[in-house]
Formats: sequence, C-alpha cells, structure tokens
Amino acid sequence: MSEGLGRVPVEIDPRAVIAPGARLGAGTRIGAYAVVGDEVELGEECVLHAHAVVNGPARLGRSNVLHPFCRIGGDPQDLKYAGERTRLEVGDRNVFRECVTVSRGTIQGGGVTRIGSDNLFMASAHVAHDCVVGNHTIFANSATLAGHVTVEDYSTIGAFSPVHQFCRIGRHAYVGASTVITQDVPPFSLVVTERHTRSFGVNSVGLERRGFATERIRAIESAYRLLVNSKLNTSQALEQIRLTLNGSADVAELLRFMESSERGVIK
Repeated sequence: MSEGLGRVPVEIDPRAVIAPGARLGAGTRIGAYAVVGDEVELGEECVLHAHAVVNGPARLGRSNVLHPFCRIGGDPQDLKYAGERTRLEVGDRNVFRECVTVSRGTIQGGGVTRIGSDNLFMASAHVAHDCVVGNHTIFANSATLAGHVTVEDYSTIGAFSPVHQFCRIGRHAYVGASTVITQDVPPFSLVVTERHTRSFGVNSVGLERRGFATERIRAIESAYRLLVNSKLNTSQALEQIRLTLNGSADVAELLRFMESSERGVIK
C-alpha cells in the first residue's frame, strides 16, 4: 500500500481494510470498515465514508466521495463473466451516495466501465458493466443502467428509471422519474413515461439553467417541432431540419445523434 503520494498525509481509520497493492493519493480519508481492494488507485483528497467499498482493478481520480455501503468496481453482473481481468476508470469530483453500485467491464464489452467527472449518483443508483458516463450528469435515486449504456454530458436520469442495454442518453437530456428507456434518448429532450414512454419536446428549463441563449433554445425547439409534432416521418423531418436549420451547431448535433442511432429514438 502506498500512503500519501504527496505532502498531505492519508487518514485511515484503524478499522478500515486496505489491500497491500492499493495506492492512495495525498489527503485521502478512509472511514471505519471501508474496504479498498488490490489494484485500486485513489487520487488525491478522495473520501471513503464508513463501509464504502472499492474493488479493483480500478482507478479513481481526485476528490471523489463515496458514502456508506456503496460498492464501486464490483464484478460485472453478467453470466458470461468468468473472472477475467477487467477494470473501472473514474474521473474527478464524483459523488456516490449510499448503496450505489458500479461494475467493472467485461471482455466482450471492451473490458472497461468509464465514468467522467462531476457526476452525482444518488442512493441506490446502478451503473452496469461496460457503460460510459460523461460529465456533470445526475442519477436520481435507484436510476439504473444496464450494460453497454452511454450517458452523455449534463444528462439527468430520474428516480427508479431503468435504461435498457446498448441505449444512449444524449447531452442535456432529461429522463423523468419511473421512465422505462428502451431506445435512444436524443440530446436536449425531455422524456417521460405516462401510458407509454414518449418525448415531450425540449428540456428548455434545463438548458436555460445551463446558460443556453434564447436563440439556441429556439433553434432546438424548432427542430423538435418537426421531429415530434409534424406529420412528417423521421426521414422527412430530418431532411426538413437540414434545409431550414442548418446554421445551428446544436441542431447539427441532434441530426448526428439521430442518424447514428442503432436502436431507434424515442419520439
């Protein structure tokens, strides 16, 4: 075990369990009964509260906070997994609240699960094997990703919302509580399950809070009116968007997302 890889000492409760092969960054604090496994690297100023667990191989950046009873870097919950050496990579300043679980990757899925920086995972959220999570996302309580899911920057997944394997959640999308996601969620959209899962247009409130100018939001809303509210099919709507809104970088992002979808998108 390497302690205090820097000038600030590491604080380890004597009741914690630290594997000999773990590497702990300067200023890291480990609480009572927390477990840091072999081949785990924690960046500077990470905090593991009591009973938090990190299994390796895993690398976490700096200033990550792990609350009681979360398990980060556990074995993938996949029947094909047979003990192969796979890993987890996590960025900086993420918060994992109570009972959050994050699995390492599988060989079949590329061998790694990746999480970016500045994400909030509320209690009992789950990130399965081979997922890719960007930056500044919010997972509400019990939000659940199946394997191979991609969640792009600034997305929000509501409480008790499961996301089917291989789906994508686009940037700045908002998934409402108890919403079942079985297809891709386009960027900037608001998706909610009532009788069935459907798009309710643009996540305008979220975009305003993140500093989008009025003109940017109007361009995105115009594109979604063609996609969701017109009588055009998807191909016709996309062509019309290209002809009338081709000056917006946000609309261009929406077009790329729609055209690259393999599972279809929620409209």
